Amino acid sequence: MSIHDVQKTVAEVTERIRERSRPTREPYLERLHARAAQGPKRSKLSCGNLAHGFAACGPYDKDALKGDVVPNIGIITAYNDMLSAHQPFENFPALIKQAARDAGGVAQVAGGVPAMCDGVTQGQDGMELSLFSRDVIAMAAAVGLSHDMFDAAVYLGVCDKIVPGLVIAALTFGHLPAVFIPAGPMTTGIPNDEKAKTRQLYAEGKVGRAELLESESASYHGPGTCTFYGTANSNQMLMEIMGLHMPGASFVNPNTPLRDALTREAAKRALAITALGNEFTPVGEMIDERSIVNGVVGLHATGGSTNHTIHLIAMAAAAGIKLTWQDISDLSDTTPLLARVYPNGLADVNHFHAAGGLGFMIRELANGGYLHRDVRTVFGKGLEPYMIEAKLDGEAVVREPAPEKSGDEKVLAPISAPFQTNGGLKMLTGNLGKAVIKISAVKPERHVIEAPAVIFHTQEALQEAFRKGELEKDFVAVIRFQGPKANGMPELHKLTPALGVLQDRGYKVALVTDGRMSGASGKVPAAIHVTPEALDNGPIARVRNGDMVRVDAVAGTLEVLVPADEFTARDAASEDLTGNSFGTGRELFETFRRVAGHADQGASVF
Repeated sequence: MSIHDVQKTVAEVTERIRERSRPTREPYLERLHARAAQGPKRSKLSCGNLAHGFAACGPYDKDALKGDVVPNIGIITAYNDMLSAHQPFENFPALIKQAARDAGGVAQVAGGVPAMCDGVTQGQDGMELSLFSRDVIAMAAAVGLSHDMFDAAVYLGVCDKIVPGLVIAALTFGHLPAVFIPAGPMTTGIPNDEKAKTRQLYAEGKVGRAELLESESASYHGPGTCTFYGTANSNQMLMEIMGLHMPGASFVNPNTPLRDALTREAAKRALAITALGNEFTPVGEMIDERSIVNGVVGLHATGGSTNHTIHLIAMAAAAGIKLTWQDISDLSDTTPLLARVYPNGLADVNHFHAAGGLGFMIRELANGGYLHRDVRTVFGKGLEPYMIEAKLDGEAVVREPAPEKSGDEKVLAPISAPFQTNGGLKMLTGNLGKAVIKISAVKPERHVIEAPAVIFHTQEALQEAFRKGELEKDFVAVIRFQGPKANGMPELHKLTPALGVLQDRGYKVALVTDGRMSGASGKVPAAIHVTPEALDNGPIARVRNGDMVRVDAVAGTLEVLVPADEFTARDAASEDLTGNSFGTGRELFETFRRVAGHADQGASVF
């Protein structure tokens, strides 16, 4: 096999996505091309419209915006100064505006989008807004771009729902070029295993809140993204491997000269790829089936967040591309795991970056035939420019080839010696519906769990049972009424310490839920995103305490071991969910809960 070929499974999955998507992708591209052919809209606005659009600008920008000769970048920002990942964006608009002027263009902040932190809202009522915030972000970005003043857009966002929401918006405005600009991870705090140990000790009542808070504060301690490999850092990997970042941009720490230089470079590149230049790169055309497959492969190779089994489907759909859980599962079966970053290892993303990072990993995957090299990116044609390490020469970004060898093979493995031969993420199917499971951090002897069900309708109820000593046994925890329609599908991270403790005590435990867990299930086997959800009369609503449940990540099955006729004849459980309908803004999301799609279709309201 030539290094320019792709593996058979990668090629087959890409082709079936292309064929499946043809009825929606072709009309999408037709609309994109029709809109792009109209050219920049600014000069077609009425004088009153245009005057409102640049009234607050300085004299240079105002003169430049009177026609269509000078390109204008719309900045969509998720800045706020409460959240560590987004606080560094405070100064980015000024950097971008100056870089645009230096390159002969203009940049305006087109709008802001909300940015909530799952780390703050975990286990709180506000977490029930988290998943839906993705679609709110897409709509908020659309409002900013609807003024039709822009030739390209740059997107400032990092964390869990923010980047997927911004991608949905970018692809909805697919006739515009789009460059995503990250803020980077915070510097390394205390070791992740030390943090996890303190959490378990707290769950067991062996340390108090003061010790837990000290541990958490030593881990999450400064500006930047949390350093574990959750959804936020999975987002950054995706943006780079899909060609929406500048090469080497993802994991450079905030408030450093290199970070600022990459931001200025991104602004200049956005100007270079508008329709006013010779390298017009509309993002909806640039992102195609191959780009999406590359993103999925990157997710598997790094042991990335299971949230992207929802988000990637919604993101792809915005470009008329139909991705399925089966596609994701099949690609996982063939993609080798090349990274061990917490919770799939002890290292953090700074260690991963120092060992060779995405440049090394992209080259290894491409040479192994797991990536499409011939994609378009914001940097140009092909993935080769992303097989690099970004450095600083004076004030300019320079790029050197990624190191030939990993700097730490316990963190970043070569393609010749992967940590495992698959990505560790599988789709499960059976008489309980469909689900996904992430097993890259689960020991092989726990890949199959068969045990009696213990039913809960909240994660707090499981915690209470744990504190009372009622769970000292083998069991499968079934946590239901946690889906999009029930309560917005919050992440259930409060389950992790208790289940981890019980597993460490020698019990066979697993989790089955129509809620989300991200990558936080870690070492505990967890069948998550079960669909149809309980509120949609899914089979999970008919499971009873004591039913034998089998979670089989080897065979890819999720079964309740009850005779089919008996199981089908059961009445579905019900739950009073009125408490989810008010408080912390939940009143405003009733329509979202009512119309939300299934998890395997992106759980979208669109």
